[in-house]
Amino acid sequence: MTEHLPDNNYLAPELLQKLGDLELIAREVVEGLRVGTHRSPLRGCSTEFAHHRQYAPGDPIRSIDWRVYGRSDRYYTKLYEAETNFDCYLLVDASSSMNYASGKVSKLEYAKFLAASLAHIVLKQRDSVGLSIFDSEVRAHLPPRSTMSIILQIDQLLRGIKPVPRTSIAKQLHDIAIMIKRRSVVVVISDLLSDVDDILAGLDHLRFDGHSVAVLHTLDPYELEFPFQGAWCFEGLELEAPITTQADRIREEYLANFNQYIATLRDGCAGSQVDYMTVNTSLPPNEVLSEFFFKCQAMINGASSGARP
Repeated sequence: MTEHLPDNNYLAPELLQKLGDLELIAREVVEGLRVGTHRSPLRGCSTEFAHHRQYAPGDPIRSIDWRVYGRSDRYYTKLYEAETNFDCYLLVDASSSMNYASGKVSKLEYAKFLAASLAHIVLKQRDSVGLSIFDSEVRAHLPPRSTMSIILQIDQLLRGIKPVPRTSIAKQLHDIAIMIKRRSVVVVISDLLSDVDDILAGLDHLRFDGHSVAVLHTLDPYELEFPFQGAWCFEGLELEAPITTQADRIREEYLANFNQYIATLRDGCAGSQVDYMTVNTSLPPNEVLSEFFFKCQAMINGASSGARP
């Protein structure tokens, strides 16, 4: 199926959509990441030795314990405390607004690409990944595991998403925070089209519980740029009344309000030590994840090494 993909490393969302299978999509995205930017992005820097594990293809040669090899004639790698205790929770917004698409790939489909790719990376590093899907309530909660079979369950849950209107995102984040039993890295994938104070309250709950939190603010390019021309009837995806108007008349005000909303959200996340990144769904997911890992490296390493907020 991959023979139709381009030669360059960046994979357009529309091409990934044609692959169909999320596990295959995840592999293609991860293989297309820029070299070096995602090297062990979810590893800690702890030097507290935990135990040995038999060497597996793909493990770095420098991790081999040569003393053990000399005694047993077998290859074993050293594992450290941070490397054996890492949990990552992926929180995917499945509300109706996520179903918007100006092109072929909706925000929700794009969020699935990101979630599956992140899960694949975590599992390849032999860490644990879990998934929560929310809209007006928490629809699914999959506790983290480190076995590769969990990606099949993640695939099934993501495929079964049926967008519905949402109420308060804060309530869902509060509920998920209660479900998470130990300190983890939490990645929220959402368009965050809700009250900013409401959103920040939910993120603060996760931070208060000691989790390291990152937000992938997933938005369609038409939401970011508002390139509409002429008369349009804008229909709400979450039960709002439709609005008919001339797009040119409201563009300036829309962009000013939308950019202010993003700035307020970004500043609020910074004040709460939440890593924030705006995601344009027209961009290749592997390019987005490369930038995400670069921005979040310090946050993730701090979480794995036991640094508190």
